[in-house]
Amino acid sequence: MIHETAIVASSARIAEGVSIGAYSVIGDDVVIGAGTVIDNHVVIKGPTVIGRDNHFYSFSSIGEEPQDLKYQGEPTRLEIGDRNKVREFCTFNRGTEEGGGLTKIGSDNLFMAYCHVAHDCWVKDQVVVANNTALAGHVTVENGAKLGGFTLVHQFCHLGSQCFTSMGSAINKDVTPYTLVAGNYANAIGINKIGLKRAGMSEDTVKALHKAFRVLVYSKKSRDEALETLAPLIEQHAEVREFVEFVQNSERGVVRSR
Repeated sequence: MIHETAIVASSARIAEGVSIGAYSVIGDDVVIGAGTVIDNHVVIKGPTVIGRDNHFYSFSSIGEEPQDLKYQGEPTRLEIGDRNKVREFCTFNRGTEEGGGLTKIGSDNLFMAYCHVAHDCWVKDQVVVANNTALAGHVTVENGAKLGGFTLVHQFCHLGSQCFTSMGSAINKDVTPYTLVAGNYANAIGINKIGLKRAGMSEDTVKALHKAFRVLVYSKKSRDEALETLAPLIEQHAEVREFVEFVQNSERGVVRSR
């Protein structure tokens, strides 16, 4: 399952059933779980831990040093979960000591060609990242987010669960959960209604989230006024509670409607 032209470091730990294609390079301190496929011309550097049944397509660069001038060779890590698809020319960098030393990718994600995940990012589960999207350092992407092609995310931004960024979005603030944003710089358009219905969310919950969006993102209400208005919906819908808590906890401020 390992092509004769591949180079695999002696300290790398490769599980049974892993396939490594021609001219790929697996460095020291790399762990690869069972069933993972490494296509031709892939480079994986450690310390990196990769779970089961992932597929890395040709020319992807995984676990390279962070692109941070403060990095001085500290032993930082990259961790990747299970069943991810990483298409051609994607680049995932390890963490930095200042950022906690870890870049983390969850499970069941799709990274289309030419995507970049910088140091100290955390991309959770079931996320779709379309072509040429770039995450700067310290970005967190919650479960189920969908990032359109050529999306650019500023460092330290937080993208909420099931949000959707339109093609070419430039994001410099946090994106509230379940929200559709678009533009340069991004503008909050509304609740991601189509995506939420496709995910099986009830019509009542979508309507409740739409009201939360209008009150917290679109209107000029004070925080106390907004919480008073949404109090009944917070009790009825966990998703609205998540939306409200996300806004309350945002350090950068959230993308709003202009």
